[in-house]
Amino acid sequence: MSSQKNQVSVIIEKLFRTEYGKMVSYLTNKFGFNFLENAEDIVQETLSVAFQKWTYSGIPENPEAWIFVVARNKALNLVKKESRITHMNITKLVEEYSENHTQLHLAQEIEDGMLRIMVVCCNMDLPVHSKIVFILSCLCGFSRKELSQALLVKEETVKKRLFRAKSSIRLQELNIASPKEELLSLHANVICNVLYILYNAGYNSSGNKSLIRREVCFEAMRLTKLILNQDPGNPRAHALFALMCFHSARFDSRIDKEGAIVLFKDQDRNLWSKELINAGMYHLSKASNGARLSAYHMEAAIAAEHCTSSNFESTNWDLILSQYQQLYRLKPTPIILLNLAIVQSMLGKTSHAITELVNLTKNKQLNSNYLLHATLGELYGKSGQHKRAIEALEKALALTNSKQEKALLQKKRENLLRSVQKEI
Repeated sequence: MSSQKNQVSVIIEKLFRTEYGKMVSYLTNKFGFNFLENAEDIVQETLSVAFQKWTYSGIPENPEAWIFVVARNKALNLVKKESRITHMNITKLVEEYSENHTQLHLAQEIEDGMLRIMVVCCNMDLPVHSKIVFILSCLCGFSRKELSQALLVKEETVKKRLFRAKSSIRLQELNIASPKEELLSLHANVICNVLYILYNAGYNSSGNKSLIRREVCFEAMRLTKLILNQDPGNPRAHALFALMCFHSARFDSRIDKEGAIVLFKDQDRNLWSKELINAGMYHLSKASNGARLSAYHMEAAIAAEHCTSSNFESTNWDLILSQYQQLYRLKPTPIILLNLAIVQSMLGKTSHAITELVNLTKNKQLNSNYLLHATLGELYGKSGQHKRAIEALEKALALTNSKQEKALLQKKRENLLRSVQKEI
């Protein structure tokens, strides 16, 4: 039973990331934007029921179809009960997802629905940061804690932004219409920000089960590609998709056969996907058609330099430093400063890099991020300051839930402890 429960738990977690937003947007499209909060509750309840039922009766042959039909039936029962709708035929709707019915029409309806709801959310009379929080919460299933970590803001701030957005929905009359190219172009920045954060949540998972959640990354890529299908001349979306391709190309080299993290400099470049790297280069070239550079252009250019270098030693760190400096001008965030410090260390300026990182500890949100202290530990160790390195690594260990990250940090800490003992 324990094995079955674990297996179901893994599937439910995957479905939550890949199907949650699709189902919420589908139900919202069917019953109106004011139904969105009900749709969220219904989908969450359906996933909870699935976990309980599948643990005892087994996982159905098509889990996606199972939760989709159950969620839809719950929604239909609710709207009929509340007398909002009386003319819909449940049996006919369920047949839309039967094996005898082609899924092409429904799949297209779902995909259009995701993009449509995103556009509607972007049209809300709200600050941009509130729109981003709302979309990530309602369509991507992010918790307040995840949003706090992703946006480097306090959970209370996330709570306020989400409350403001949901209150605004109740006051505004928002119509669901087909996403037009001009609306997509108008709201490209917000939508791309959402998908960028979604991809990063999968690429550097903060959970304790796996470092990479590929299904989350691929869902972000699917939605970005959907934007490009609707708006093929969008340079920002091309740059974002290129960045995703470059990062995804290295998936197979980031974790070894035992599940341990492989450091970037030690990764087997033969495992990198040439197909994805080529796709990244293609979309990066398409992104150059725009009149203005975005942060995605610069991040993709940095990733391209890493992916096209024959080995770690031949990496053009001077070029990457210049690219990060330009990126910081476009996107002045503490995370970019952290990466700048790492590059400076690669160019032999480790002492300067350490000073920069120590200054970053004054940022409360970044100071609670394990990456800052893990990087400080690495650079302190590199400069021979082993005791300080150990202290920094111990702070990093306390700030991450990832088993893989903890294992890597613990290994580095043990190596440093041996070095300290030799000094004594």
